[in-house]
Amino acid sequence: MSAARNTVNLETDLLILGSGAAGCGAALAAREAGVRTLVGDKGKLESSGCLGGGNDHFMAVLGTGEPDDTVDDLVKYYLKPCSGFTEHMLREWGRAMPYMVSFLEGLGVRFIHRADGSYLRTTGRGEPAWHINIAEGQRIKRLVAACLRGRGADVLDHVMITRLLVRDGRVAGAMGYCVLDGTCYVISAASVILALGNSCNRATANSTGNPYNTWHSPFDTGSQYALAYEAGAAIINMDLKQQATLVPKGFGCAGMNGINGSGAHELNALGERFMPKYHPQMENCPRQFQIGGTYQEQIEGNGPPFVMEMRHIDPELLRHLQYVLMPGDKATFLDYCEQRGVDFARAPMEVEIGEIEFSGMLATDDAFRSTVPGLYNGCVFYTFSGSMCSGYLAGESASREMGRAAGLSGLEEEIAAECERIFRPLEEQEDGISQKMFESSIRQVMSYYMGFVRNEKGIDVALERLGFLAGYEDRIQAGNMHELMMAHEAVHLLKSCRLSTLCTRERRESGRSIYRRSDYPEKSPEYEKVLAVSKSADGPSLFWMK
Repeated sequence: MSAARNTVNLETDLLILGSGAAGCGAALAAREAGVRTLVGDKGKLESSGCLGGGNDHFMAVLGTGEPDDTVDDLVKYYLKPCSGFTEHMLREWGRAMPYMVSFLEGLGVRFIHRADGSYLRTTGRGEPAWHINIAEGQRIKRLVAACLRGRGADVLDHVMITRLLVRDGRVAGAMGYCVLDGTCYVISAASVILALGNSCNRATANSTGNPYNTWHSPFDTGSQYALAYEAGAAIINMDLKQQATLVPKGFGCAGMNGINGSGAHELNALGERFMPKYHPQMENCPRQFQIGGTYQEQIEGNGPPFVMEMRHIDPELLRHLQYVLMPGDKATFLDYCEQRGVDFARAPMEVEIGEIEFSGMLATDDAFRSTVPGLYNGCVFYTFSGSMCSGYLAGESASREMGRAAGLSGLEEEIAAECERIFRPLEEQEDGISQKMFESSIRQVMSYYMGFVRNEKGIDVALERLGFLAGYEDRIQAGNMHELMMAHEAVHLLKSCRLSTLCTRERRESGRSIYRRSDYPEKSPEYEKVLAVSKSADGPSLFWMK
């Protein structure tokens, strides 16, 4: 089948994989430096990534003289032993923040201002008041896309990357296929920036039963980690960067930052405000503690339902939350309110715990390089601000160090084999398994054994069953091009879930992530360090970083 496929060969200086906020930030920096740039994504630049759905805030320290509004404060908050960040990285983020605010405002992004002209900033996730509120946030991606196209960035929409190409120990390009018509793409590049998203979704079930009803983009299924791992890059914190949040009941979208930061109270089924038991910052604490508290109340029989009580909040602020901030993050929120009869000013809004995301980070140096030459990490920090700024910083670094494309000679057999592998699910197989069944099996294993409470025996069972599913990768069936894309997403999902599960087994403690180990319920100083995993001849190799 692969022989009949049309193949397009491309060459560029800088290849940016992913056109979400991080990829856009990287492309902006590269074009400012005059570097020939190609941005590729399985979606479309105007709507791809988490930002494609909208956003209600941009986090920035601005040095205004207000409390906690300096880069030093940013460093103090984020520089933790297990973060994977360095002080230099964080200071670079702080440097990029005001620039990016100015850039976005210049495009027409509507940051909300107070009467005195200052930005309306609120708290979120236990952070100081760094979150600049945004109106009409669903317009952001289109504005940024138009800018990048206007500045001469080459764009490759609807192309899913399935493999990084490594020559002589250096990343020399990538290959994939068009998810619409099956054209195979082979791309040679001097440098590559991975900006495919810092989240891995569709890994566990949610209460709606719909795997696409997620609080981050459901099309982020761990490609950032699967591609990097197969290319030989080290990945860190797959044992720690696992997260969940509260979502409006049955909606799937997040949006609790503004609600929590405005003083909402979370109540259990007994009408009790329970978060004071779990964290001194109560509902405005770092998200893992709110999830942990809510989950514990659920275990003790005190819920569901859980609700956010907001009727004590100033009416003008409530109108802002419901009719400006939340729709700016997801345009369908007001439809949801109409269908469910949600009115912040009249009754509490029911919420629920969302699904668990399994994430991590490429091991990254101060120049945003991965451990494989030629490969840079555009997804270092989280949120809109973190993604766009870290992409920008990676783009700056890659542009400064730009060399010549080495070419792909000698990789002809690998390229031909990959092209054949890409389209294998479209071929009839007697013992095949549908894409849908394959992916739902992953979700079943992860939901049951890798939920909010885990233990080593259960983790071992999860690893065994995920390994069993890996034996079916070559037998996945897809009936059309859309299912073919989902099949490859599921393969990346499985790879990421296996790495996360393997790393979680090594961290024999609780208290640093969203989950609790029932066999190791206490936090241990022994594990105040970063765990890394990379590919070896014998499979995944785990090591603690100094």
